[in-house]
Amino acid sequence: MQISGAAAPAPPPGGLGYGPPTSLASASGSFPNSGLYGSYPQGQAPPLSLAQGHPGAQPPQRFAPPQASSFTPPASGGPRMPSVTGPLLPGQGFGGPSVSQPNHVSSPPPPQALPPGTQMTGPPGPPPPMHSSQPGYQLQQNGSFGPVRGPQPNYGSPYPGAPTFGSQPGPPQPLPPKRLDPDAIPSPIQVIEDDRNNRGSEPFVTGVRGQVPPLVTTNFLVKDQGNASPRYIRCTSYNIPCTSDMAKQAQVPLAAVIKPLARLPPEEASPYVVDHGESGPLRCNRCKAYMCSFMQFIEGGRRFQCCFCSCINDVPPQYFQHLDHTGKRVDAYERPELSLGSYEFLATVDYCKNNKFPSPPAFIFMIDVSYNAIRSGLVRLLCEELKSLLDFLPREGGAEESAIRVGFVTYNKVLHFYNVKSSLAQPQMMVVSDVADMFVPLLDGFLVNVNESRTVITSLLDQIPEMFADTRETETVFAPVIQAGMEALKAAECAGKLFLFHTSLPIAEAPGKLKNRDDRKLINTDKEKTLFQPQTGAYQSLAKQCVAQGCCVDLFLFPNQYVDVATLSVVPQLTGGSVYKYACFQVESDQERFLSDLRRDVQKVVGFDAVMRVRTSTGIRAVDFFGAFFMSNTTDVELAGLDVDKTVTVEFKHDDRLNEESGALLQCALLYTSCAGQRRLRIHNLALNCCTQLADLYRNCETDTLINYMAKFAYRGVLSSPVKTVRDTLITQCAQILACYRKNCASPSSAGQLILPECMKLLPVYLNCVLKSDVLQPGAEVTTDDRAYVRQLVTSMDVAETNVFFYPRLLPLTKSPIENTTEPPAVRASEERLSNGDIYLLENGLNLFLWVGASVQQGVVQSLFSVSSFSHITSGLSVLPVLDNPLSKKVRGLIDSLRAQRSRYMKLIVVKQEDKLETLFKHFLVEDKSLSGGASYVDFLCHMHKEIRQLLS
Repeated sequence: MQISGAAAPAPPPGGLGYGPPTSLASASGSFPNSGLYGSYPQGQAPPLSLAQGHPGAQPPQRFAPPQASSFTPPASGGPRMPSVTGPLLPGQGFGGPSVSQPNHVSSPPPPQALPPGTQMTGPPGPPPPMHSSQPGYQLQQNGSFGPVRGPQPNYGSPYPGAPTFGSQPGPPQPLPPKRLDPDAIPSPIQVIEDDRNNRGSEPFVTGVRGQVPPLVTTNFLVKDQGNASPRYIRCTSYNIPCTSDMAKQAQVPLAAVIKPLARLPPEEASPYVVDHGESGPLRCNRCKAYMCSFMQFIEGGRRFQCCFCSCINDVPPQYFQHLDHTGKRVDAYERPELSLGSYEFLATVDYCKNNKFPSPPAFIFMIDVSYNAIRSGLVRLLCEELKSLLDFLPREGGAEESAIRVGFVTYNKVLHFYNVKSSLAQPQMMVVSDVADMFVPLLDGFLVNVNESRTVITSLLDQIPEMFADTRETETVFAPVIQAGMEALKAAECAGKLFLFHTSLPIAEAPGKLKNRDDRKLINTDKEKTLFQPQTGAYQSLAKQCVAQGCCVDLFLFPNQYVDVATLSVVPQLTGGSVYKYACFQVESDQERFLSDLRRDVQKVVGFDAVMRVRTSTGIRAVDFFGAFFMSNTTDVELAGLDVDKTVTVEFKHDDRLNEESGALLQCALLYTSCAGQRRLRIHNLALNCCTQLADLYRNCETDTLINYMAKFAYRGVLSSPVKTVRDTLITQCAQILACYRKNCASPSSAGQLILPECMKLLPVYLNCVLKSDVLQPGAEVTTDDRAYVRQLVTSMDVAETNVFFYPRLLPLTKSPIENTTEPPAVRASEERLSNGDIYLLENGLNLFLWVGASVQQGVVQSLFSVSSFSHITSGLSVLPVLDNPLSKKVRGLIDSLRAQRSRYMKLIVVKQEDKLETLFKHFLVEDKSLSGGASYVDFLCHMHKEIRQLLS
């Protein structure tokens, strides 16, 4: 689109984490007033939907957990939800915090009289007998709900979240209709808090097979004693069914979320590096698994039996050691590979391309200098930042300077390469205008050592903004830019990373040219999947060439309108790179977020030219993979680059019966080139239990990992199936998992009770958050670009990131004492939990809101915003004033601490109660009904119960 030199139209607000006005993406300017909730009179709670607890209801008594979570939703007339059809998700399962017993949460459901002529479920006459440990509510003959009669057990200490009701002698009396109390259904906040209290103080020691780790929301230390830390591998279940029939029956997906290069806290040691010299690491001759602590040494230590395939192997003379009286090698604790779950081997030349050790990698910065990029101030800002950022390139261990070389390209319709050789007085520019046949016009002087060429580089970065200051060129190319970077790395015979800074849809005549295909009318149709698919196959084949060269692409997008993220993100996605998006970028409001993301991206540890393989012991095998990578065969995950934030999710299936005694083993081996050009193998091992009882499976699942897998499965599903089918499939699988538990593991009880396994009691609330996400249920304000952006972002997220992304944290700020510097306890993500006399921070890993209630004390407003009253606070403010008082310091410190925990910078947005920005904020209150039609938590739970009852009947 041509943009005249006159003042451009005011850009829509820019920069939340993704999206346009009122979307989750750009919130700096004013917001349109469309589609807002009706506002409520000051001090009043919002009207409640049918199934929510009514204001003024007394909180129920609470009790301690026995063995499953149960409560009683309405038996009929529940919320209208999508019909549940469609294919089932493939998968059986593993994962969640093991708890000794399931726990019963019974509670009154909403008032829903039966339609005339409807039969109540169950036999007529007195209610069916209930198991003594499952108090609950069930349908009365008058169509209302009443408590179960009969003796109730004594539960001891109060248990938050689960009401119980005392016995009432005499015949059942009709009761007034009850509502399902939101406090009586499983609370994510309570589960997180309990895990922190129970498991946050002791180190997690990995020596025991099949141990379920603490939740990702708990801070804990790990002691590696033979199994990989949960920071590297988390499983959906730590107890795998012995047979495929049992796995199919349970429908729990068996998967592991692997983060091979995960960052560790300072208190934990990085994996040891083992150098076996020219002989290289010791492996099994048959299955090629690497030596680990589960290998069995026999015949006095002269041979070892592989724990993966049972093959007997000779121990080479240089590796021989005697065994002690227990059959263990006497040097086991001196060798990391025999005593730890994670370690690295130095790779020999046999593990290198063309049998030649690699050169250190290179970084190439490729800067769009079209009209949009210059006008927004982006090019000047970026060039200024690079001058200092180049001092912080990743380096190996104690190296004085980074071995990484750098190069620079600018582009619009043509490409400009720069010679920054240290011997030059001034940088030299070379222009390549034949973008259809891309070549690199210079080799010597293009990739240079930063310190040697510092003055020439500084001179270049000073000149670039001036050279293009008067440009009127609005058209850009894209594919030829990546092609050029890849060819440069190929010519230099090294791997590396391209940092692309791009502003608009590439419509210039060139390979990879795109057209605008942004069509919102396709949403909710069978053609909706095309919005997520790339426009052309050209980018897939380009990505394949990049992977072969070890060329990883990180893309920074600064669009003012549609840029077709679904197509542009293909190369970053397949090469293991990242995409960052800053809609309607404005230097004043967005520079902090962009520069923070850029610094972190340039400095983070990356493994280049990597190949990962996951081996398993006999009985299961890896069958499916999710993440940002390329696969040319069925076993090897190829990554041009793999950084510390990326995960690869692997699904397993049975190919034989498993043995309860020997359990199951996983070994993840990652071969990569370090930032100093060293070829290494990082190995992670994990032993899991196997079970013949379904109860053991359900007791050892991990819901957070399960949701991570299900979200990735669904987000891949939208590429090939209608979104409605994908949503229905998720609901069906969740219902099957819970119905199987109810049928096979829970004690007998009334059909009117919903019974959930203790470690899966949050599965419905989290699944509902996934179903309501912008990919699966977009609101009117979510652009097709935002949906594609979020889809690719979630694909390689780790478990902690998906946990907070789907269920955001809501922190009240003025309840805890000022001097208390720890993070305040979170509250549930629902409008009911907001008090108009308080201030709240809400974060989901991409977005950060500060919500200010209309009745906040004047002193608090003054301390935080330096204004006299609520009405003077600027809505949409993105920076808090730096004030010298305890509250200001505490809130700003908390914001800094939240940002430090996340892999991307979260831009702050101040939202005033009943302001038009509040619609955007409420989008993240995920327990409530959403504007786009997503069910509230209570409604979804009722629907889930209905699905389970249908399956059981």
